Amino acid sequence: MNPRDPHARRLPATPGRLRLLRPKTVTVIGAGIAGLSAATILAERGAEVTILESGPRLGGRVSAWPVDDDRTMSRGFHAFFRQYYNLRDLLSRADPGLDRLRPIPDYPLTRRGGPTDSFASIPRTPPFNLLGFVLTSPTFPLRGLAQVDLAAAVELIDVDFPTSFSRYDGESAAAFLDRLRFPDQARHLALEVFARSFFADPEDFSAGELVAMFHTYFAGSAEGLLFDVPDDDYDTALWAPLGRYLQDLGVRIETRTAAETIARSPHGWSVETSAGVVESDALVLAADPAGTRRLIATAESQTDGAVTGPHGAGSRENGMPDWFARVGGQRNAPPFAVLRLWFAEAVSPDRPAFLGTSGFDLLDNISVLERFEVGAGQWAEDHAGSVVELHAYALTDLPPDDELVERLLADLYEVYPETRQSAILHRELLVESDCGLTDTRPWSDRPGVSTPLPGLVLAGDHIRCELPVALMERAATTGYLAANELLGAWRVEGTPIWSPPPQGLLRRGALGRLRGMKGSGR
Repeated sequence: MNPRDPHARRLPATPGRLRLLRPKTVTVIGAGIAGLSAATILAERGAEVTILESGPRLGGRVSAWPVDDDRTMSRGFHAFFRQYYNLRDLLSRADPGLDRLRPIPDYPLTRRGGPTDSFASIPRTPPFNLLGFVLTSPTFPLRGLAQVDLAAAVELIDVDFPTSFSRYDGESAAAFLDRLRFPDQARHLALEVFARSFFADPEDFSAGELVAMFHTYFAGSAEGLLFDVPDDDYDTALWAPLGRYLQDLGVRIETRTAAETIARSPHGWSVETSAGVVESDALVLAADPAGTRRLIATAESQTDGAVTGPHGAGSRENGMPDWFARVGGQRNAPPFAVLRLWFAEAVSPDRPAFLGTSGFDLLDNISVLERFEVGAGQWAEDHAGSVVELHAYALTDLPPDDELVERLLADLYEVYPETRQSAILHRELLVESDCGLTDTRPWSDRPGVSTPLPGLVLAGDHIRCELPVALMERAATTGYLAANELLGAWRVEGTPIWSPPPQGLLRRGALGRLRGMKGSGR
């Protein structure tokens, strides 16, 4: 990896041998980004890896699948930001030049009844990007600076992770935004969008996570807010090639195989699946949040709060019941919806590939897929039409499917009026509620990669990570960390981890030195 940001942090793996001297077996539950990341590093170091995936394909919540008439469907648009160092490292296994990722020229955000913000022309490097945003943004008039609470605003650049995550324990993103006192439109477009992109309502989303995302994408990283997208559906562009790479390494991939229980065995871990029992020395649990809680509960019922095995004994005195309670107490985010539409006529050629929206009834963003996906582009060319995808996050009051579609279409017709007159040739609606919720409870209470159960590690975008990374990158990062923890116990060197700068502008460089001078009274 060669990050553009000179302040990006490289965390080396614990030194050790390059490969295992004796074979070790590892079961990985879940073939999403986290599970694939862990499996890749473990297999490259000589472990014998079996991946168990309950679904029919790889990719987890970033999967895609065929539907009729040479069309594809997915769980929704994902932006591959330049800050996603570890995810991009993973993808480079099957695509060394990352040629399957296509840059999107802008990240426009529009507020209902208001102007549209563009990030294409502002500088990428802090603090010039902040200055550029304030000076050029139509949603942030200079007179709006007078009402901003400067002490709260300084918090956005006075961060030091992971400590800053805990600074906001008990505070919601909405409460933080209230005391920040940004102008209303700027509040929605510059900050609230981060909460909703986590499938969460700002009232129920961690302020610490909000601040971390503002730091990662804007105030603390020189990679900017622009991003790449795969040049075709996720399976074709990303996961099928990575799956072949893993199989070449000897990884056994078992799809349509659900893990039902996990338990300690005399020599490691036993996983009872819908197809039989899988035994291994170690276990990476990279399932979705609810699946992780369910499987940990099966382990708890069999250990009764105590651990026995070849690595020694645990007891109730070591905090085991508390750990089980903290895992079981995690929550899922509200449902989200993805509506993909195949229109008989093309949308206006000046429509961007992606548009973030705010202030509408349900709509959170619009994608025009033929702008970047080969398959969608071919369909659009063959039918002289367009493939348009709509997202709605944090559906706390989930309406019936017909009403959901009707309301999303009403929002679309308001933003892209030309679509109102175009016939819809095909429609696919997906509603899911399987994402983790990063709520206001103490950051330290969230389960991390390490566990008190020997040989068991956790990975996923719902797993606590000390680095300021989000969702897809958190999944890849925790997958790498999970593999590193197992390898370190076997005295094998893992993989280095990359992170956006963990410190904000006030804690590094010239601004950091100025802060230090003020703090010392000079």
